[in-house]
Amino acid sequence: MLDDREVERLEVEAVNSARTRQPLYTARQKVFPKRASGRFRQFKWLIMLITLGIYYLTPWLRWDRGPYAPDQAVLLDIANRRFYFFAIEIWPQEFFYVAGLLVMAGIGLFLVTSTVGRAWCGYTCPQTVWVDLFLVVERGIEGDRNARIKLDGAPWSFDKLWKRTAKHAIWLVIAVATGGAWIFYFADAPALLGAFVTGQAAPVAYITVAILTATTYAFGGLMREQVCTYMCPWPRIQAAMLDENSLTVTYNDWRGEPRSRHAKKAAAEGLSVGDCVDCNACVAVCPMGIDIRDGQQLECITCALCIDACDSVMDKIGKERGLISYATLADYQSNMAVATDPVTTAIDPKRVRDDKGKLNAAIAHFRLGRIFRPRTFVYAGAWSLIGFALLFALLSRDRLEVNVLHDRNPQLVRLSDGSIRNGYTVKLLNMVPEPRNFELSIEGLPGAAMSVVGMDLPESRSITVEAEPDKLKTIRVYVRQPRENLADGQSFKFIVVDKAGSETDSYVAKFNVPEAGR
Repeated sequence: MLDDREVERLEVEAVNSARTRQPLYTARQKVFPKRASGRFRQFKWLIMLITLGIYYLTPWLRWDRGPYAPDQAVLLDIANRRFYFFAIEIWPQEFFYVAGLLVMAGIGLFLVTSTVGRAWCGYTCPQTVWVDLFLVVERGIEGDRNARIKLDGAPWSFDKLWKRTAKHAIWLVIAVATGGAWIFYFADAPALLGAFVTGQAAPVAYITVAILTATTYAFGGLMREQVCTYMCPWPRIQAAMLDENSLTVTYNDWRGEPRSRHAKKAAAEGLSVGDCVDCNACVAVCPMGIDIRDGQQLECITCALCIDACDSVMDKIGKERGLISYATLADYQSNMAVATDPVTTAIDPKRVRDDKGKLNAAIAHFRLGRIFRPRTFVYAGAWSLIGFALLFALLSRDRLEVNVLHDRNPQLVRLSDGSIRNGYTVKLLNMVPEPRNFELSIEGLPGAAMSVVGMDLPESRSITVEAEPDKLKTIRVYVRQPRENLADGQSFKFIVVDKAGSETDSYVAKFNVPEAGR
């Protein structure tokens, strides 16, 4: 192990200091986060690869739906008002599925936040993912923290010019790819790509790409932490989601204080010091430019890179990991009570460790059972209930609908033989991407028969109608009832049956008769 004097100490100040708040309209101080390594950084790499892979590659996945439907796996077909998601097809009147998914996303965010704090912000938020990606490019061209600070303060030269030009050019390529990937969700990706590069795509495609390119470049490359601090509402909302048993990234000052850069010298002088060697590694790696040792802060996105940085220092000096860790407020307060001297009300490191230098047995450590509490069960239950309801509705839904409109003018016609005829517009919705034959029949109205405008068929109580794939079939139907069968307030049903399957639907209609015939 290394002596604490051999630990690299970084001269860095927290840009967003909780102890000294800057005026709202002060000029921005740039944040140059240092490269971090460790388990949380590796987890963030994994999440970044998964999320970016899903975003960029999904429009290119194919799904065979037959010859009458698009073969793009995920497609928002605005022109034809369809949403395709692999084997699922959503029609406009089924938008409640999308609304249900949005509600699930909201409840899921509440569940995650109440359990593990701002994990969404730290790992999967698009702003975080793209900032990480832009930082990879920046570090690859300009170097790590110290090299970037030096380059930023250096006068313009050929070296600085080509590095800045290369960096911003790659950022723009990423931004264009981001906007381009988005439009591919709304049309066939290969066809749209060909039309886009040849200048034949619709103007809205170019406008969308331009807007998303500008916002991605500005938010991910130029504004970075300012988006999270000033533009995002979630830091202001999250406080209502947290309680004393929520996991958050915490500096355990009950163990780290008082800090000392010369712990061994202080120990030789009989002074008590904590585990923090004041190396500022946690500040240097923070992409938000904060000092986690100042306590919980609005700017903290709980990305846990400070944990990786601190754990590496603890490994070097032979101390237990976890000086900065995911911890609950309940455990933190319990440990503060153990570490605090009741007389001086100051943290006493001797109360934290036993004679062998190990952490006191009274120190509380995280237990998985703490996150399973009534709040998380309520959120998880509501989330699951909505999910199962949507799944049941999806699996049990019919792909056939019938709707009927009665003619308003005239509402009825008396024929020469005294019978009464009513006209109806019947709409048959075939929500399957293949042609289907439906049997349309009437139930009720004794002696009645129907005929279809444009179909040279004799009157009958049932007819066969062919519906195109994924289309609405509209037909004009006349229903005639003999005079002797007329009655007041007669109702009947239009019944539609899929001749090749078991799906059926019905609609209750009214048959109008004249006053004199009642």
